[in-house]
Amino acid sequence: MSAPQLRSLSLGAGVQSTCLLLLAAEGHLPGLDVAIFADTGWEPRSVYAHLDRIEREIAEPAGIPILRVSSGNIRDDALDPSKRFASMPLHILNPQGTEGLSRRQCTGQYKIRPIKEQARRLLGYPHPLRIPAGVFVEQWIGISVDEVHRAKDADVAYMKNRFPLLELGFSRADCLRLLRSRGFGETPKSACLGCPYHGNSQWRQLRDGSPEEWQDVVEFDHAIRKGNARATAQGTPLLGQAYLHRSRRPLDQAPIDRVTAHEWSGRQGDIFDAIADAELENGDADGCSPWACRSGSPVPDGFDLTA
Repeated sequence: MSAPQLRSLSLGAGVQSTCLLLLAAEGHLPGLDVAIFADTGWEPRSVYAHLDRIEREIAEPAGIPILRVSSGNIRDDALDPSKRFASMPLHILNPQGTEGLSRRQCTGQYKIRPIKEQARRLLGYPHPLRIPAGVFVEQWIGISVDEVHRAKDADVAYMKNRFPLLELGFSRADCLRLLRSRGFGETPKSACLGCPYHGNSQWRQLRDGSPEEWQDVVEFDHAIRKGNARATAQGTPLLGQAYLHRSRRPLDQAPIDRVTAHEWSGRQGDIFDAIADAELENGDADGCSPWACRSGSPVPDGFDLTA
């Protein structure tokens, strides 16, 4: 295979990708040219603060530019009836009492698309220019050995995925140990403030530690009860009701401090109980990963991410 035109890190600013940036900056993984952060416009303040810090303390001294790219503000777009919104995986309560989950398109629109667009620009072939065969970006992705099953090839020829943590045999625990040793032990999870995949611990952390952000997500939760604002404005509102919390109750009334009988219903076996309870409490370990979303269904095949 020919050599890449450049090497780029998909920087989510969570544990694994921050560890990769640090390894590259210290010369343990030489050859990184750039890091790309896809900004949904609705990340927690702690993530933006962490991103600023690692840019200042890790990337800039090593000469690694961090590029921030965006496809818009996911919160504003969801509530704007004039915008085509790529749906979040909202928890749906149907009129007959059954439960569902809306399609997850947000990762593709607000994470994957802007990274691909930036990769094209860096190669010198922005859409719709055709990229010649053999011209590609080597993209580093922070997948550790405890989630090796999430490592996948890129779906476009101009990007080739590489997983340096797998090559080094690093687990998430190894990444955490390295980060702690360098003073980055408080690396936050990277996920939208109002991600429906949050566990109760994340919701409590917002409520108890960041009242302004908590109020923001509570207001958003109330605003999305009928689903897509554009569809509602066009006369086709959601037949059921949409919620951020998996209990399908308003966020400010949701049982984020305890497990309800409803949430325990249907569980069988101690192992299943432990797994389900851990998911309910903790959500995903590292938040939203553009290339290996830890929850939900894959991005639908018909959703255009090739631009």
